[in-house]
Amino acid sequence: MSNTLTYLLRTSVLSSFAFALTACSSLGPDYNEPEVAWLADWESELYSQIEEASGEAQLDAQTWWHLFDDPVLNELVEIARSENPSLRIAGLRVLESKAALGIANSGRYPQFQQATGAIAYVNTQSSSGSDQSLGSYELGLNAGWELDFWGRYSRGIESADAVFFSSIFNQQNGQVLLAAQVADLYYAYRTTLLRIDIARKNAKIQKRSYEITEALFKSGESAELDLQQAKTQYMATLSSIPGLEIALTQIQNNLCVLLGRPPGNLPELDHEVKSLPTVSLAATGEVPAQLLLRRPDIRAAASQVAAQSAQVGIAETELYPSISLFGNLGWSGSTPSESANTLSLGIGPSFTWNLFDHGRIKNNVRIQDARLQQTIESFQNSVLLAAREIDDAAISVIKTREQQSPQRESTLAAERSLELANTRYREGYANFQRVIDAQRAAAGQAERELINDSNHISAVISFYRALGGGWLETPVAELLPQSTREAMESRSDWGDLMQSPDPADPEP
Repeated sequence: MSNTLTYLLRTSVLSSFAFALTACSSLGPDYNEPEVAWLADWESELYSQIEEASGEAQLDAQTWWHLFDDPVLNELVEIARSENPSLRIAGLRVLESKAALGIANSGRYPQFQQATGAIAYVNTQSSSGSDQSLGSYELGLNAGWELDFWGRYSRGIESADAVFFSSIFNQQNGQVLLAAQVADLYYAYRTTLLRIDIARKNAKIQKRSYEITEALFKSGESAELDLQQAKTQYMATLSSIPGLEIALTQIQNNLCVLLGRPPGNLPELDHEVKSLPTVSLAATGEVPAQLLLRRPDIRAAASQVAAQSAQVGIAETELYPSISLFGNLGWSGSTPSESANTLSLGIGPSFTWNLFDHGRIKNNVRIQDARLQQTIESFQNSVLLAAREIDDAAISVIKTREQQSPQRESTLAAERSLELANTRYREGYANFQRVIDAQRAAAGQAERELINDSNHISAVISFYRALGGGWLETPVAELLPQSTREAMESRSDWGDLMQSPDPADPEP
């Protein structure tokens, strides 16, 4: 017994020494968010122009679509946030990465814990008729703990934690894109309805002109040329309507998918559309650089850098010995037996070390480092693209707004020209070609004005999407509808994973 105690004491000393060694720093680079050198001095002049033109009105970027003051749009966005399948998939990926983080955290504890047991019974009979039976049994408990001496498991936790936050940021970016898509499709639907209305009104006017020229031609008071020109314009307008109706149905079907519904009629759209809204922009009160770094897709790209940075350290740990503690406790015996049952105890340290790998480990470190640099370059590129999106959207907002007043004046002038051409034609001072030209100009200009107004709305939507607006912090427990959570919990034991609080969000 004294020998056993001595052995245990020695083992305890060795274990304490090994635990002390675990305080060493982890291998590999510590994560630092990549610097964007140009961002500190970057100021978007176009963004500043919009901020200045916005006056004192302030924008809540999380609900930027409220600028349109449209209850239908507000309702559609809320439905999409609740029912959109892609957003649910992004929420499920958050749960997946949270479970993966739980696996990584388990590395803090003994990685190998196993109970074993066996029982056997043997009966033999000889030719002489003798009968002999033998039974044996054993029960054991084995445990092994690889000490985190070089930071393999702590780096693994860092990587899984970064992947978890990346999934959260991706879900938030999904919210940003979804709100913009819903608003874009909604106003594209309204624009198409108005274009169909314009085409039908023009067709009605052109039909009347065609009927008049047909009557004049038949009475010999007008040339056939007037008749054919009137017919050409009327039929061309009629032929444009089916194409617009195709686009209208396709837009509605796309909107249905975003709302998680099968293609078909949307009751929310069953209301009269008179005109597109006039949008009054509101200021964000922040510089573009601050907004860029808070965009969810930029935060997701930074998290990918953090995750890959930890992978370099994990790969480097393979260059050094793996130090472990092991132990086993066993109880065995047999019947019939002249000896008592046996109790065994084993405990001690061990190590393994890959000495000759022919460059495999070093090349894996190089692979992970190359991947780290790729994620850094991807982050830098994401910031560049985000800056470009802001400037592109800003110039579209500014220039489509500049076009609105001239477009309106041109429409009024075209309508007046048509009125004068009709009057002069009736009075005999102008031929019918002037009427045809005036009708074509008035119809085309009305549509151009409408399309520019639609482009302006789309530019405003793109602008606030480029700023990263439109997402809300959503607890894990609220990422999925109750019915989905219940279905998943009926299949598997999720414990408190769907309700437990999230880790603290790292600051940009």
